Amino acid sequence: MARDDLRAIIVRVTVDGRELVTAALGESMTGVPATPEMHFRNGAVAISYTATLLLQLVDRTLIGLDVPLANWMPDLPDSDRVTLRMLANMTAGYPDYVPNSHFVDAFYADPFRQWAPDELIEIGLSTPRSFAPGTNWDYSHTNYAILGRTLERIAGKPLDALLQEEVLGPLGLRNTRGSATATIPEPALHAFSSERRQALGVAPTARYYEESTFWNPSWTLAQGAVQTTNIYDMTTTAQAVGEGLLLSSESHRAQVAPSLLGFGTPQSGCPTCHTLNRDYSYGLGVVLSGSWILQNPLFGGYGAVGAYLPAGKLAIAVATTFGEGAFDGQGNYASGRASWEVFAAIAALLAPADAPAATRR
Repeated sequence: MARDDLRAIIVRVTVDGRELVTAALGESMTGVPATPEMHFRNGAVAISYTATLLLQLVDRTLIGLDVPLANWMPDLPDSDRVTLRMLANMTAGYPDYVPNSHFVDAFYADPFRQWAPDELIEIGLSTPRSFAPGTNWDYSHTNYAILGRTLERIAGKPLDALLQEEVLGPLGLRNTRGSATATIPEPALHAFSSERRQALGVAPTARYYEESTFWNPSWTLAQGAVQTTNIYDMTTTAQAVGEGLLLSSESHRAQVAPSLLGFGTPQSGCPTCHTLNRDYSYGLGVVLSGSWILQNPLFGGYGAVGAYLPAGKLAIAVATTFGEGAFDGQGNYASGRASWEVFAAIAALLAPADAPAATRR
């Protein structure tokens, strides 16, 4: 915490569902200690829920992974060539709206703005495309914004209702819920950030650090998959997804198989295009790092990792918030890998034979 200037760390570790440790260190706000019961934004963890819902529909033979998107979203470019599998494994070729300069400027100008899913998809599609469907890999929020809308059309219900009925409820995740606003249930873990420094023209020599707890997260994923959680539910999720508790064995294998190892290549105009390797690969809505199955969100002053090692039935969940010194003179995360490094240190201690890379890609 001292090295990376973290405000708070909340951590929980279980082995075969049994608690090894649950702890909270640091402060949520000045004079308010962090506690394990506090709620925070789970970001990309909801990607694993969305992909699980997709695979449940496959298990019910309502759809197939390799069915063209054109069946439900015919107006999207290349929808006759893009499949549901490509959306789920980030190979569809739809550019990510998050690094789009128009989005970045608008978000930092007003972080409380409520974004509509169609706005986000339109921004993604307005970005020049770098590759044809299925020919490269790119971490793109646009894919999951589109997948969320598609699942609603397939199942005939809003995504938040589908996730509650099919995933959150069956897993007993009482502290994980979707929200159409920036509300976080109490007790809330508060977050702080310097991310807007450069956008607002604040000089590197001037202090700039603001509360980001209630920045509107509607841009982060498909509407209905924007959620808050706590460390207990995050650990339960890591185990449930890692074991495929809601899926057939075939669908679980499809979700966590390292099928994309060696796939992808760096490409101009595509910031996250790269060759997937053992340290960082991708399944269907999950990150694969060595033998670990995980998700690792970082945004709006919150960082987290929820990870599972099937061979050891070991689940590790970490949530972090950041002090003023965790940001550099441009407002970038100087210690954005802190959650990963805490996870990696715990994993190396408890499962040295399967220790992940010390830092994420």
